[in-house]
Amino acid sequence: MAIATLNSKLSIVRPTGQVNASNAVEFDHQLKSAILSDRYSTVLVDMEQVESLDSAGLGILVSALRLAQQRNQRFSICRVGDSVRMIFELTQLDQAMEIFDSYDAFLATLTNKAENPSRTMAFA
Repeated sequence: MAIATLNSKLSIVRPTGQVNASNAVEFDHQLKSAILSDRYSTVLVDMEQVESLDSAGLGILVSALRLAQQRNQRFSICRVGDSVRMIFELTQLDQAMEIFDSYDAFLATLTNKAENPSRTMAFA
C-alpha cells in the first residue's frame, strides 16, 4: 500500500492485493494518517490494484469515511474492480460512498464540483 499526493490538498491511498484482516492495521493507519493530516482536504482511495476486500477492509473504509466526514473532508474511492464493486453494492455502501469509475472522472469533479455533486451520505 502506498500514499501519494497530487497537490497540497489531495492525498491518494493505493492499496494493493487483498485488503483483509491480515493487513487491516496497515490500511487503517494509512487512511487515518491521510485524513488526520491538516495538509489534505480530500482523500482518494484508488482501488485499481485491489483483488479482494473482506469485512475488515470494508469496516476500515466505513470508519475512514466517518472520520473524514467529522473533519469536513472529502473521502472518495475510484477504479473499483467488479468483484469489489459487488461487495459495495450488496452492502449498499455504493449509495453512501462517493465511487468513481476512473481517476479522470474523479479529477473532473475537482475542477467542476458544482456540476458534479457528492453522493456521500452522513453516517450517524
